Amino acid sequence: MTLIQWFIVFLIIQVIHFLGTWKLYIKAGFKAWEAAIPVYNAFILTKIINRHWSWVILLFVPVINVIMLPIFWVETIRSFGKNTPTDTFLVVATLGFYIYYVNYFTDVTYIKNRSLVPTTAAGEWVSSILFAVVAATIVHTYVMQPYNIPTSSLEKTLLVGDFLFVSKFHYGARAPMTAVSFPMVHDTIPKLKVRSYLKKPQIPYFRFPGFTKIKRSDIVVFSWPVDTVTQFFTKNGIKVVKPIDKKSNYVKRCVGTPGDNLTIVDGKVFIDGKPLDLPERAKPQYSYTVTTKKTNEIVNLKSLYQNYDVTDAIINPRGLVLPNGNKIPPTGITYEQASANGFNKYRNIGSEYIVSAFTEAEAKKYAGTSKIASVERVISLKGEKETKIFPNTGKVDWNKDQMGPIYIPEAGKKINLTPDNVALYKRIIEVYEGSEMGIDNRVSLNGNQVLINNSPSSSYTFKQDYYWMMGDNRHNSEDSRYWGFVPENHIVGKPVFLFMSWDKNAKGIFNKIRWDRIMTTVGGDGKLVSYRYLVFALILGYIGISFFLKKRKEKAA
Repeated sequence: MTLIQWFIVFLIIQVIHFLGTWKLYIKAGFKAWEAAIPVYNAFILTKIINRHWSWVILLFVPVINVIMLPIFWVETIRSFGKNTPTDTFLVVATLGFYIYYVNYFTDVTYIKNRSLVPTTAAGEWVSSILFAVVAATIVHTYVMQPYNIPTSSLEKTLLVGDFLFVSKFHYGARAPMTAVSFPMVHDTIPKLKVRSYLKKPQIPYFRFPGFTKIKRSDIVVFSWPVDTVTQFFTKNGIKVVKPIDKKSNYVKRCVGTPGDNLTIVDGKVFIDGKPLDLPERAKPQYSYTVTTKKTNEIVNLKSLYQNYDVTDAIINPRGLVLPNGNKIPPTGITYEQASANGFNKYRNIGSEYIVSAFTEAEAKKYAGTSKIASVERVISLKGEKETKIFPNTGKVDWNKDQMGPIYIPEAGKKINLTPDNVALYKRIIEVYEGSEMGIDNRVSLNGNQVLINNSPSSSYTFKQDYYWMMGDNRHNSEDSRYWGFVPENHIVGKPVFLFMSWDKNAKGIFNKIRWDRIMTTVGGDGKLVSYRYLVFALILGYIGISFFLKKRKEKAA
């Protein structure tokens, strides 16, 4: 919906409110016209229901307002003596229209000094839960959100099983764009496996001011731009497009910012011709071909995991063989799969296998072990075409190790459109600055002429900033190399604090907790520094002070 459409909806809501409450305003000692003035009428209503004026602000906060509306309805009828469970059920079930019945067909009396204390234990519980949900939703939506790392694309920096807090305010909190949504869940209601939101109406994009911009090498959480629903809500095999803020959350490293010219050479990222400057904690990993000195050597996955943190696939063109003689599929096997089957050692037919993923330092270390003849990095050569690579046309001779140059679009900047580069920006024009903004843009070619909506277009001016995101695990990361740019309105936040880390491959509950990673910061250079003892001390201090103050209060009473 556009801003004009939302304004019309807002005015309609004001008319509905006025028609349903004006007599109640009069009975409460106010004027009928005060029920008709937008926003002002909400302030008057808080006086009628004997609540603080700050409640008005919550009515205009997306997602929170969906929770607050039923609360306002219930509080309104209770201010006029309608406080039975039946009244409460009716006003909620009718989406507030029960107030019309109270306004026109009942002789109610305004209770000026109505007690706000629930009269039953159940009422007190409901009231407490509602306001706890409101507070938690505000924090979750606009301040900080917990997040779990499910894949190894940022391995060595963020591990599978890391639980961290993502700051919404660093880059500026993105206001929810989906107007009606179940609080504090993403796209699916747990257990029920049903959609957690209504696809319409959609609120125009708005982001609160942040105190920093995305910088190169920042780790960023974002809504996956090409995400579609494939498991449920699928009609006749057709994918259903999700709203922007309900797309799956991805976490990658930003390697290209607006205005950059990016190239990838032999798997290394270059910006404007210079190597990307990575922080010390960033450890890019690549695939390596390992050649053993003898054939039929044992490949010890447990050793690779414990000594080199290799949890990704071990791949052998000729196959690995289990101790029982069964052959491993060419797709390889992970340490997790091996551990689940109780196998640690695999006999290698021949003298070569591929390890994914080593850092360059780990590859050098492994090459120095006694049974290894050589460890060589696997690099796709320039000109080798990879069909799944962006821009997904099959017409560029690019692959995961060789790409570019690619210009990263910047808001307000104009580029020349040609048949050679239009594929890079086609999705931006048609989707990110087209259908997702309510605009029907269509890009096509007529010989050597680029057409937008059938009109010749030699240039295009971008409406928002874009970013290029990649995983540190270069050969096991689904990132911008495969689906392109990340629009600014898809940015979710910045991972800032790691509060828990769980290694499901380890044995024993105590060993599964990665103690050195608990209560550590995500960014910064140097080794991880855990603040767990400080955090635990603060928690214990808070408990101790609270207990002392409580005892002193009891003693004074």
